Amino acid sequence: MRKILLMAKRDYLESIRAKSFILGLIVAPLLFGGGFLGIAIIKNRPDLRDRRIAIVDRTGAAADLIIRAAREKNDEEVYAKGTHRQVLPRYVFETVAPSAGDGKEQRVALSDRVRSRELAAFLEIWPEALQVEPKLDAENGGKQAARVAIYSNSTGVDNTRNWLRDPVNRALRRLHLGRLGVAEDGQEVILQSVPLSAMSLPVRDARTGGVQDGKKTDGSEIAAPLGLVMLLTMIVMVGTAPMLSAVTEDKGQRIFEMLLGLATPFELMAARVLAALGRALTSSAFYIAGAILVLQGMSMLGIVPFGLLPWFFVYLIAHVIMLCSFAAALGAACSSPQDAQNLAVVLVAPIMIPYFLLVPVMESPNGTLSTVISLIPPFTPPMMLLRQALPGGVAWWQPWLGLVLVIGWTIGGTFAAARIFRVAILMQGQAPKLREMMRWAVKG
Repeated sequence: MRKILLMAKRDYLESIRAKSFILGLIVAPLLFGGGFLGIAIIKNRPDLRDRRIAIVDRTGAAADLIIRAAREKNDEEVYAKGTHRQVLPRYVFETVAPSAGDGKEQRVALSDRVRSRELAAFLEIWPEALQVEPKLDAENGGKQAARVAIYSNSTGVDNTRNWLRDPVNRALRRLHLGRLGVAEDGQEVILQSVPLSAMSLPVRDARTGGVQDGKKTDGSEIAAPLGLVMLLTMIVMVGTAPMLSAVTEDKGQRIFEMLLGLATPFELMAARVLAALGRALTSSAFYIAGAILVLQGMSMLGIVPFGLLPWFFVYLIAHVIMLCSFAAALGAACSSPQDAQNLAVVLVAPIMIPYFLLVPVMESPNGTLSTVISLIPPFTPPMMLLRQALPGGVAWWQPWLGLVLVIGWTIGGTFAAARIFRVAILMQGQAPKLREMMRWAVKG
């Protein structure tokens, strides 16, 4: 044990004193959070130029109502309340008389105006938009015939299309209500939308027996869960990924052959893992302390789930030990940096797969899928931590069961990795084979 601690201490102190480690403490949050920072910057500096929309109204009755509904939406959203500062672009409309025939030439001409940026887009409203039961287009496989079409030069993420959806539908509803004889005042009452206030669940105080009403939620309640999961993922990835290439390089330089005269293969691997764990804990303490100070300065300290921080460190320790031992074994099995690069995806997969499941887990944190996924050991740290941090919480026994499974998986995985490391560290000139690595893990 003394040899393990001495080698781990030397490796840890050497790494945290390096400029690359200090630089990584600053760069890693920028890489992981740069997307959110970019969104915030773009949101604060939107393109406020007017967006001109042409309307080809083949119904002869919808264009004026669409323009009216769009003006109402402009008045509601373009200027910030209180400051009257423009925060969104205005949508300006022009009507274009429909051409005779099928309108192909007219669409091409309007498309040229869109390409030259004279128009942001153009709408084409067909008579079928006024039908309660739209007819089917036999020439298009029996699908519904076009009712309202928007033509633009943008990608799938189209703010213009999303913005126009409400004015177009509001105008067509007004047109239908007018045909049914509903007066204009009555139309406004019918078309008025009632906002839904999102509330947290009421709770009963266990000590006093009183009921605490639910509070309004604005979506910020998911900031802390996502922040914890992203921080865990960032620290684990930054702390684990270098292990693979570092062991491969040391093996190629025959450094381990000299060290094997002083320590056993298990002691060498354990020292590497402990040093990586020390770096991960140092980084996590730095980031959490910095986040708490920033949130305190912003008077948002209340969103910090202090009760989950012990679980965060428990999951972090288990996750780093599990993946670092695996990385050391893979690195020992590689004969060149190229082999290590090819196997990097195997190491990163347990870290990145949970990210593809964030949305379904947040939508139903206590559903069957979320519960099962969070009890699979490689995915337990981020998934269980996310579920615990969400407002609904989890059953008391699930984190403890997940922790037992993670500890068992970590012990078994570390034992198998140590066996692979012991056999592979002295092998040269052979590419790693999965079958051989599995045999080494079982038989040693």
